Amino acid sequence: MELRQLRYFVTVAEELHFGRAAERLNIVQPAVSQQVARLERELGLKLLDRSSRHVRLTGDGDRMLREARTILAAADRATEVAAELVAGQAGVLRIGTAQGLRERLERGLSILRERTPGIEIKLSSRAAAEHLEAVRTGELDVAFVRGEVAAADLRAVELWRDPLSVLVPSAYRADDGVKLIDLADLPLRLPPDPWLLEHLVGACRDAGFEPVLGRPVDNLEDAIVEMSTGAPAWTVVHGTSCGSAEGALWMGQFAPPLSAPGNLVVPAAQPPDCLDLLVSAFG
Repeated sequence: MELRQLRYFVTVAEELHFGRAAERLNIVQPAVSQQVARLERELGLKLLDRSSRHVRLTGDGDRMLREARTILAAADRATEVAAELVAGQAGVLRIGTAQGLRERLERGLSILRERTPGIEIKLSSRAAAEHLEAVRTGELDVAFVRGEVAAADLRAVELWRDPLSVLVPSAYRADDGVKLIDLADLPLRLPPDPWLLEHLVGACRDAGFEPVLGRPVDNLEDAIVEMSTGAPAWTVVHGTSCGSAEGALWMGQFAPPLSAPGNLVVPAAQPPDCLDLLVSAFG
């Protein structure tokens, strides 16, 4: 089924005349008849009653007409959004990114470039709080931020949820999930992420203890080296992989599981025209 076939069918259904439909579409009548007949064969439905004196919609045709109009409206809107993206701000879309999003970014950017081939995309990686401020000031058009976003001047659209994995010394390994209470005697090291800190500290308190906070994690690979060579601690990783943990450390799930929302953040007052396209590409 092609958009062209749907467009021809809708035009015939509106005109109830193949000749007038062909004239409106600026093509020859046999082409219209051929494509509508092909659509009927592919769907296995009779959409139109034809005779030498009239063309009428069947019951199936009437229902299909509503669906076809919806599909064509969505396709037309995607085309409009693509044009807006290419025409807007020198064709540049500035996106704030987060660690661990490589696969999602590659997939989403591939979709964006397919639909808007003239757009230039600039990626920027920084702390979540800096991303939020950059969206506020217009330095970034949109940003991907993990964790809850509570700000009246920003709108956060949740696109996914990341499981939170625990990285611990191998002695704390628990294949059925690590209980937070079992980590009470270890320092907790986290990246400079206010939401993650609040979320984890709250979860530890709910589990019955106050976590001992160690040095922040500025670089995960460095922290892995430190933790595996004589500075026992635990940390949290978004997703289910963290690189080279090796034998001294083990990574697994919490019991019960913990997760973090992944949000697309835009200005609340003036979200980009391409918001729906971005949500469909990266969701």
